Amino acid sequence: MSTRDSEKPSPKYKRIVLKLSGEVLRNTEDGEPISPTILTEICSEVKKVYDIGVQVGLVIGGGNIFRGLSGSELKGVDRTTGDYMGMLATVINGLAIMDCLEKMGVIVRLQSAIPMDKLAEPFIVRRATRHLERGRVVIFAGGTGNPYFSTDTCAALRASEIGADMLMKATKVDGIYDKDPAKHKDAVKYENLRYIDALREQLNVMDSTAFSLCMENAMPVLVFSMREPGSIYRAVMGETIGTRVDE
Repeated sequence: MSTRDSEKPSPKYKRIVLKLSGEVLRNTEDGEPISPTILTEICSEVKKVYDIGVQVGLVIGGGNIFRGLSGSELKGVDRTTGDYMGMLATVINGLAIMDCLEKMGVIVRLQSAIPMDKLAEPFIVRRATRHLERGRVVIFAGGTGNPYFSTDTCAALRASEIGADMLMKATKVDGIYDKDPAKHKDAVKYENLRYIDALREQLNVMDSTAFSLCMENAMPVLVFSMREPGSIYRAVMGETIGTRVDE
């Protein structure tokens, strides 16, 4: 019997999509887009839930390398071109995460919504589901393959397509607040929130398209802090952390 098949804790959520911002990979001290230390820490957290049998789909942003919308606003790049550049950045980040996880003994498949057969498999939902069932982490790169859609929307879409139990978004803060806690000391954290309220109050933790897609498909969302060690493990075990968004 393999290590993954031996006795292990029983997670509440068996299949998740984990959404990470590309910015979490950046070394804030020297500005390098991918910090080896941070990369290893994140992959170690993913491995913890992989080792207890959780099926993990992972969506990573590309903002540490290039962000389409800000690129079009600040760098004079056409929005459509900028979005494609951002999608390619997610593939770079996906390759880095795949390499790091594989060195830890995790079986990984990288799928891209933009065809690039030398680097990644094409995204095919049945193939992705089969990989998950066989105990492989699947990294969804290339966004949705279309401009004008964020990686939040990609995560909501992939979570719905593969029938995930929950979409988990790891951020720099420990949940959703009624206003920016970094600027307002009286900001109030929500423990639970309805989709419609998140949309009505324009809470910018996820964009409105992603929230709407989750609402239409009854996909629960958990927003929590990636800065707390063991947070992904605690989340899949059903502990109360962060902010849960559902019906």
